[in-house]
Amino acid sequence: MSFWTSWLLFQLFLYSFTPSPVLAGQRFWMRLYITLPEAVLFLLPQAFLAYTLMYFVIPRLVIPGKYLGAMTVSLLLVVLTAVFAAIMSVTVIDQVRYMMSGSVSGIIARSPRTPVNISIGVAMLAGLRGAVTVGGIAAAVKLMKCFYEKQQAALSLEKEKIGAELQMLKAQLHPHFLFNTLNNIYSLTQDGSARASGMIVRLSAILRYILYEANKPLVPLDKELQLLSDYVQLETLRYDQSLDLSISMPPATSLSIAPLLLLPFMENAFKHGASGMLERPWINLSIELNNEVLTMKLVNGRDEQAKATEGGIGIANVRKRLALLYPQKHTLHIEAEAEMFFVNLKIELDNKTSNE
Repeated sequence: MSFWTSWLLFQLFLYSFTPSPVLAGQRFWMRLYITLPEAVLFLLPQAFLAYTLMYFVIPRLVIPGKYLGAMTVSLLLVVLTAVFAAIMSVTVIDQVRYMMSGSVSGIIARSPRTPVNISIGVAMLAGLRGAVTVGGIAAAVKLMKCFYEKQQAALSLEKEKIGAELQMLKAQLHPHFLFNTLNNIYSLTQDGSARASGMIVRLSAILRYILYEANKPLVPLDKELQLLSDYVQLETLRYDQSLDLSISMPPATSLSIAPLLLLPFMENAFKHGASGMLERPWINLSIELNNEVLTMKLVNGRDEQAKATEGGIGIANVRKRLALLYPQKHTLHIEAEAEMFFVNLKIELDNKTSNE
């Protein structure tokens, strides 16, 4: 409605300055009064063109990519609108204008005779000008609206895709961790070790975290670090005093992090590093905070005969999750050398509270 109101006012203002003997000598407000009916009447062919373009040509021809058909139909519609406007101009508009002029002057005026071919030619040019203008504006508005809706739909789809992919990555991560841990417990129960019960308690705490915290978009960094500590304590029960372990953690903080991002690196250090070394297995973990930047440096020894690798499914999933959750806000450097495995991770954390 606002579009057509604005267009009507523009046309009314434009027509009031049209060279015409009827308007000659009239005041500005009288010109507006005289040209008001013709401005309203000319809206009919213009509205026909605008709505045909918006609700037929663009959705059925332009958007599906039928550009040749769209151009052909649009040209035909513009010409048809111009012809319609020209016929109205020489048959109705002139009479309406002289009637309005007569009501102002108090006399009944008749329109002067003008050659039909001249009137049709001038009216066609005027009609083409108006048709192209209003049709172009209407098409531009419709195309911008379609583009915006398509963009919003694409963004919504992308968010749904990212959410589904994150859930899939988490679903892959949990069984991977459980498989390794249950294998450890099984090996101890076969030997009748009392340490199996302690491992089950630790595993219970980790599972509780996974079930109740990992589904949140963000968790307190302190809880994520506690999970890492519980996992390390659970794993070290298998090594007696043979594991050389060095861990440095930052003090308590109010920062938050996406859940289960750090655990796979530690899991990888045990699975592909310490567990494969027959003598002197070692792991060195250092996590630091500088303002809101978390830096994790993890180095572990590995068997010289082991195949050089950058981790299994757990590390691959973390790479994907980092790309989705922290785009342009993280760096991950992994090196697999002959005798050691090195991980250097930096993440710019958001100072946001998690959803409790």
